Amino acid sequence: MSRSSANQHQDPYGYQSGFGNHFSSEALAGALPAGQNTPQVCPYGLYAEQLSGTAFTVARGGNQRTWMYRIRPSVMHMPFEPYQGNPYMVSAFDPRSAVSTCTQIRWLPFEIPQDKVDFVDGLRTVGCAGDPTVKNGLAIHVFTATASMDKKAFCSADGDLLIVPQQGRLDIRTEFGPMMVAPNEIAVVQRGMRFSVALPDGPSRGYVLEVYDGHFELPDLGPIGANGLANPRDFQTPAAQYENTQDPWTVVQKFQGTLFAAAQDHSPYDVVAWHGNYAPYKYNLAHFNVINSVSFDHVDPSIFTVLTCKSAHPGTAVADFVIFPPRFEVQMNTFRPPYFHRNCMTEFMGLIHGSYEAKQGKFLPGGASLHSMMTPHGPDSATVKNATTRELLPGRVADGTQAFMFESMFQLRLTPWATDAQVQDREYYKAWQDIPVTFNPSKI
Repeated sequence: MSRSSANQHQDPYGYQSGFGNHFSSEALAGALPAGQNTPQVCPYGLYAEQLSGTAFTVARGGNQRTWMYRIRPSVMHMPFEPYQGNPYMVSAFDPRSAVSTCTQIRWLPFEIPQDKVDFVDGLRTVGCAGDPTVKNGLAIHVFTATASMDKKAFCSADGDLLIVPQQGRLDIRTEFGPMMVAPNEIAVVQRGMRFSVALPDGPSRGYVLEVYDGHFELPDLGPIGANGLANPRDFQTPAAQYENTQDPWTVVQKFQGTLFAAAQDHSPYDVVAWHGNYAPYKYNLAHFNVINSVSFDHVDPSIFTVLTCKSAHPGTAVADFVIFPPRFEVQMNTFRPPYFHRNCMTEFMGLIHGSYEAKQGKFLPGGASLHSMMTPHGPDSATVKNATTRELLPGRVADGTQAFMFESMFQLRLTPWATDAQVQDREYYKAWQDIPVTFNPSKI
């Protein structure tokens, strides 16, 4: 399959290309003030409002902010009150409200409910580390939804959201404009950005990585050079599109791991123009430029990193988003599947479609696995037997498949919902029990 034809879907929206650019977008010509950010009266009688993604005094190279020009300031709402619609999304754990386990865990596909549930109410937290109140850590969620959000917007004050749809497209409306995000694409909606999710294809399911520290960025390429992996030009940021309505809306905000809601009498999507470098974006995983070994050995999965959220420790991530894309495998005299491993990082894996190369059987699209820090993991018995006996010819691997990993320096505590889930595969440990013992001290 060619890169140009991969993962084509109907997308009615236009985008701006690039990663981390300073974008400018107008739904009405001339809506952006000329030569300044906050004139006494903005064009068209709009209000200027800044959304800061970093502190004012962060060095210019890392400073992120956007100026919005909107019909009404976003402060025009009623007081926030506790939101009662979803008790399963949390972000601040302690030993009394979470479960610690170092065993390998696998979940079968998370069940899509039969009743009417939108994206916000369908979010379920799997695990968390750190504390959003000190901007340190992350949370991993899954979502299952059957209904579009109706006059409801959502945002997280706790962190950036990396959204991975597995089933059904997500029509994501943001203050910056709309994005259509299909399976095998991702969207990043950063801290404080309001958005709503509609379901043009019906019931949907997917995964969400929330980081409390910093923001996602492209990984450094080092000796790879100037090109490769996820190229900046392939990221797409929405173009301004506004609505001017007066009708009842609810804005749900995640703050310190708790959901709150505020009522207002107008659409939150009344931004007519904006400019800045703090904006949501999407990316098609089929555009990833794969780098791999062309001689011997299975290289470390970090070579497949799409986005990273760096920590204060150089080379160590709060979270990496890693994929295992279709590619050629040509390594000679090599055990080609992912090697057996005990990692100083936590690995949460999901499957968007297809069959993961290192697992045969119950690792299914819409499911997940968790291999905690220093817990052994690796290919299952069937994969090992095949990999050690097959003829090593050049060939393709992972065609028709897209697995991914959220990898983090943090240890996760799990929610009771995640550990008690009926879809947890209680026999996951059996995947490795039949690995043949081939040791022979008399034969090298």
